[in-house]
Amino acid sequence: MKVDAPPSWPTTVDEAEAIQEKLRSRLDLTGPGPRHPATVAGVDVAYAGERLVAAVVVLDGATLEVLEQVAVPGRVAFDYVPGLLAFRELPGLITALERLTRTPELIVCDGYGLAHPRRFGLACHLGVLTGLPTIGVGKTAYVGTYEMPGRRRGSWSELRLGDDVVGRVLRTQDDVKPVFVSVGNRIDLDTACANVLALCPRHRLPETTRAADRLSRAVLTRGTTP
Repeated sequence: MKVDAPPSWPTTVDEAEAIQEKLRSRLDLTGPGPRHPATVAGVDVAYAGERLVAAVVVLDGATLEVLEQVAVPGRVAFDYVPGLLAFRELPGLITALERLTRTPELIVCDGYGLAHPRRFGLACHLGVLTGLPTIGVGKTAYVGTYEMPGRRRGSWSELRLGDDVVGRVLRTQDDVKPVFVSVGNRIDLDTACANVLALCPRHRLPETTRAADRLSRAVLTRGTTP
């Protein structure tokens, strides 16, 4: 698939923040996005010191069966800075996405979209570069305030940053910790949450995230795909 990759990556915090500010104007936040995507990709990155493996796994949107997977080993090219994690992960993820033989209708990131200090997390960045609908699903709240949602699957509460709603705190299974869903690009929050629930039939995290996590860890530790 085609990705609008930049010719070079930033080397300083100021350069990285300037890129986020510039690209944020290209976001499409009107949605509605695909309600029943035929294919959904999950992306994740595993680390071991300075080594990393970026993984992309494409699932059938209805059966959640794995259709295609790509893993790309590499090395960390940007120091860890809160709010700039995307610049550690994007080079490998873009390479992996470009090696896919099919273009997914939706990308789900293990991270954040608008729920970010500059309203431009990894899901937003990937959405702009790919032009595809993207969702961020975080395990914890990176920014914002919220009330805990009800105990049942599908219960949710607003995630707010200042006066803005930047996501939802969504219960994907009864009596388990919620996840933090935020829009990345070309999808609205209602549709994003509906997709996350569809991707979580049995577990707290989306099957896309679980599959990409397994693949990245397996290649990092064993050097081969599972």
